[in-house]
Amino acid sequence: MLDKNVVELLNAQVNKEFYSAYLYLDFSNYYYDQGLDGFGNWYRIQAQEERDHAMLFVQYLQNNGERAELETVDKPGVELTSAKAVLEEGLKHEQYVTSLIHNIYDAAYSVKDFRTMQFLDWFVKEQGEEETNAEGLVKKFELFGDDPKSLYMLDNELGARVYSAPSLVL
Repeated sequence: MLDKNVVELLNAQVNKEFYSAYLYLDFSNYYYDQGLDGFGNWYRIQAQEERDHAMLFVQYLQNNGERAELETVDKPGVELTSAKAVLEEGLKHEQYVTSLIHNIYDAAYSVKDFRTMQFLDWFVKEQGEEETNAEGLVKKFELFGDDPKSLYMLDNELGARVYSAPSLVL
């Protein structure tokens, strides 16, 4: 049986992950509107990943005899002012999600919930990758974003990204 506080945090994370999917879908729409289809593709796939993360938390709760409590998913409230600003918001959001995962991990650790800690290990690693990718996008945009030919090449690079479901086994 899972600790009540840990269950509350896991349930909150379900909804945070669905919010992340909404946010990244909003980013994707912004880029498609700007004619940057590769950037749009990259964030559409990112939205799919976040939805899958939410479903992994739902499955974990269910596998442990807990009910996943779904809340209303807020509309993204980020003002999308430029292509670079969107990337910077993406990095800030990934850093925020990392803090949420660490908070759940800390709560599980405090009650010696090793099963939940083991489950969260994958997310800790994943968040490291997510922050690295987001930071890399910002850096690449800073290097190439002002040059139309380079931006075109970066957009093509991001357009080549394909969806791959997470490989976490519960």
